[in-house]
Amino acid sequence: MRVRIALEEKGVHYEYTEQDLRNKSPLLLQMNPVYKKVPVLIHNGKPICESLIAAEYVDEVWKNKSRLLSPHPYKRAQSRFWADFADKKMEKGEEKEAAKNDFIESLKLLEGELGDEPYFEGDKLVMWMLHLSLSMAGSMDTRHLATLA
Repeated sequence: MRVRIALEEKGVHYEYTEQDLRNKSPLLLQMNPVYKKVPVLIHNGKPICESLIAAEYVDEVWKNKSRLLSPHPYKRAQSRFWADFADKKMEKGEEKEAAKNDFIESLKLLEGELGDEPYFEGDKLVMWMLHLSLSMAGSMDTRHLATLA
């Protein structure tokens, strides 16, 4: 959304393509092979990933239009600070919900692999399961996942 707003503010014509995040397109995987997520701005056939980075790119490429970042270093730094703060601390509820749903689907796959066993090696806790359980601790309700709860 940020990149689209930046493009609109600059008056730049663009083509928007909606992505199904549960069934990622080959184009998305090719353009953002590291994080495999949106947004990806494709300019002159080259990908610019992550919304804050892509919005800054838009501001730098189309300088002759209204500036999104101040030309003054201190004001620009302050703007970046607050953008980063908003990005990290004020995450959208729908994004959290989508991430949680993706994680639950992954846990269901894992649960299917475990079958009736509590761990992959029968009754023996393995290191990655310890990390997984600590990562999940307190972050979500897993009671509906019979084996992993």
